[in-house]
Amino acid sequence: MVFRASKTGVDRESERAGERALIQRCKNGDIGAFNELYGRFEKRVFNCAYHISGNYNDACDITQEAFIRVYNSIQTFRGDANFLTWIYRIVTNVYLDERKKSKAHRQTSLDEYIELDENSVTRQIEDENPLPAEVMEAKERAEVVRAAINSLPEYQRAIVTLYHVEDLSYDEIADILQLPIGTVKSRLNRARLALADILAARPELFG
Repeated sequence: MVFRASKTGVDRESERAGERALIQRCKNGDIGAFNELYGRFEKRVFNCAYHISGNYNDACDITQEAFIRVYNSIQTFRGDANFLTWIYRIVTNVYLDERKKSKAHRQTSLDEYIELDENSVTRQIEDENPLPAEVMEAKERAEVVRAAINSLPEYQRAIVTLYHVEDLSYDEIADILQLPIGTVKSRLNRARLALADILAARPELFG
């Protein structure tokens, strides 16, 4: 077994300093620096886009548009917030803009169960040797949960993803969505209640 030491404060500060230098090079018009920035953040941007949109092709489009916006607006990044948080704000805005253009339902990819507590979204852990009936029931539960999440209003769905999938804090989500923290909390709670109501209609699965 290999043990990896966690990053020290010096390591993190060095990483942040390197990130700031890279961003400054981008602001100075260094295309190579932007390509490096893209390589550093592309995976996390795509994952966020995929969890929010629930569709691979949509996530690709959102990622592409998000980086175009990053390139066009990087001069406006002042460094007040974490750079990744700033990018997530752009990703979320791209998603919401696209949803405004098209209200077509999309298949979500969130295979989580929803519970009414602070850890409301937890991944399903399958038994090593599930019985056929258990497999079918688990599949049906996952489909119901996916449909429930897919039915949420865009902002609630985005908040659920940012909080439970991307593991961002209330402060970070408030910054991304440009909303008061109280609004973020209330929308997240409303999303949980809405999901609970939907799941309560299937007591044979979630009773």
